[in-house]
Amino acid sequence: MNTKINEAIKHVLQQFGDKYFIGDIVNKNKVIQDLDGYDAPLLEAFVTNETIKNNFTIDIAGNIVMQTNKLIELFEADEYWQDSYTKYSKKIGLTAGGKFIDESTDVVLDFPYKDTVLKASMSKEDTDKDDLRPDEPFLNEVIAKEEIDTLLDKKILVNAEKYDENGVHKINSFSEDDNLIMKGNNLLALHTLKEKYAGKVKMIYIDPPYNTGNDSFNYNDKFNRSTWLTFMKNRLEVAEDLLSKDGAIFVQCDDMEQSYLKILMDNVFGGNNFKNMITIEAKIAGVSGSHQGRSLQNNCEYILMYSKDEEEFYLKSTPQKEQELMQYIDRLKGEGISWKYVQVLTHLGERKYLGEIKDGSGNSIKMYEHRESTTMNINELAKKKYNGDLRKAYYDNIGKIFDTTNAQSSIRKRVMEAMETDADITSIEYVPTTGRNKGKVTSLYYKGPKRRLFTWLSDITYRNSDGDIVRKENAGNLWDDLQYNNINKEGEVSFTNGKKPEMLIKRIIELCTEENDLILDFFMGSATTQAVAHKMNRCYIGIEQMDYINTVSVPRLQKVIEGEQGGISKDVEWQGGGSFVYLELMEKNRGFLISIQHAKTQTELHEVLEFMLKEAEIDFRVDLEAVKDTLHELSLDDQKRTLLKIIDKNQLYYNYSEIDDENVRDLINDSDYSFNKNFYEGGE
Repeated sequence: MNTKINEAIKHVLQQFGDKYFIGDIVNKNKVIQDLDGYDAPLLEAFVTNETIKNNFTIDIAGNIVMQTNKLIELFEADEYWQDSYTKYSKKIGLTAGGKFIDESTDVVLDFPYKDTVLKASMSKEDTDKDDLRPDEPFLNEVIAKEEIDTLLDKKILVNAEKYDENGVHKINSFSEDDNLIMKGNNLLALHTLKEKYAGKVKMIYIDPPYNTGNDSFNYNDKFNRSTWLTFMKNRLEVAEDLLSKDGAIFVQCDDMEQSYLKILMDNVFGGNNFKNMITIEAKIAGVSGSHQGRSLQNNCEYILMYSKDEEEFYLKSTPQKEQELMQYIDRLKGEGISWKYVQVLTHLGERKYLGEIKDGSGNSIKMYEHRESTTMNINELAKKKYNGDLRKAYYDNIGKIFDTTNAQSSIRKRVMEAMETDADITSIEYVPTTGRNKGKVTSLYYKGPKRRLFTWLSDITYRNSDGDIVRKENAGNLWDDLQYNNINKEGEVSFTNGKKPEMLIKRIIELCTEENDLILDFFMGSATTQAVAHKMNRCYIGIEQMDYINTVSVPRLQKVIEGEQGGISKDVEWQGGGSFVYLELMEKNRGFLISIQHAKTQTELHEVLEFMLKEAEIDFRVDLEAVKDTLHELSLDDQKRTLLKIIDKNQLYYNYSEIDDENVRDLINDSDYSFNKNFYEGGE
């Protein structure tokens, strides 16, 4: 196998006879020397070749400029056997002034090769098995635009099924309103979706591998920093294309990569689109531990929030956090305002009509006075009636507890000027034209001659699903009220580590979406984002490569459809229903990777090789005859390593452009064939 670019280069060089060849082998050093010296005949020959012109030139003010640096990079690539998976293994990293850190002490973050695409180490199953772990986590580095185009082309979709209240059904068509769950590498899945969903996603939330080596999703997340940043960069760039103009992205991380990720996201989304860094208390700091005396215990995670277009983006709601009533009362006392909520109105007395006035719109405001009203200190009430139980006193009298310290209203001045009475308590009755009580008959109560407005404790608290009375207040960018404990089995699925509470995702979704908006999470994990979106009547897309998608993620969403009552279900009054479509990227060489890793004997491995020689895409740089002649001399593990190397990692899945090829069409059932045509082209 060879590429069009390599064939075009060889064709050009052959025009110069033996000048650039040693026998049949290209003299790379000579080519590089002449490219570096701007050899006119060579450059003219290159620029007149259409394939090379399309891939290695740019148009500047009507002038065709040859990108000799890119050609030189191609020729500088080490031999495949020396460089394992990537020609860039030594070149992506921290640089200063164009020099790498071994050449300078001044370090900055740099991406020397803008076209770098890191497809893999998404999953350990792709790259290692027990002791078959490569020294570097790269699975794919492409070296030319043609290969990038092949890698990121739309993929064939198979095993399309719809899950709803009636079970699971094979389908051959897709609706724009369908929720979508995809199994496959998330970079390739994102590019598969790009044409169909560009500019349509309202919100993206991702919780990617943290580059620690401890991720429970089995991602290969122990990257070198530059590799991890490249991995993230590729995915964030296509994610930015998918976001709507008024959309936003939330990326969760820990403090290991937060500062580097912020710089990267500034570059992808623009620093002006940075909105907040949200700090989450993910666990309670212990009394002691291994960090004692060396560093503080790490108990926080962070969410970086960016808009797509700062001019178009607006928050849909202010994030709220809950505080149980007595905690709220105690907090106020701790802040030196213990006079808040200290009286109970035990009797309003008979009200007396005083007349009416008009509001600014000419609507009627009726005025009343109340005599024989009594108040009592809440502590005194607790002693007299509740045996000193202050909490019970608050809970039983929540509708009678009030405050008149500093609450005001827009019509207070008008009331003060019109109301002539010495009664301690007065009230008005009117129909607001704006606000939460718009169109409803509403009463406001005032105390004393200064007409201080009552704030009823019952108006600013509510009883939650656990029966506790709680106070909601603005959360800001410090979220320390979320329950991370005991969420292992939330959603009725067990996921030991890395699982996020449904309440966290609910808060994020409320920030910037409305019902029917589209939400994307391409590190789906246990499907928390999708479960919450489903319960909140949002549309969603989830992407996951790992096999637990079928043992954890999909079963969780099935339980949601059945009416599962964990997580946020009671808060949103979830009763079940809805549906989602499940499908997979059609595996090609990835299937061979798995077969190689699972082979237990040399005989099994030889059978895999024979099948590979017939069906697999082999890297064009490999001397296949040499591999076949020498493979038997190696140990089983070394044979596996060799076969893992020779597979073309650009061809892990079948491209949609191949769907009508005779050999490929035979592998796809009629239902999936129709589904692909409908999904990509809107018809049979």
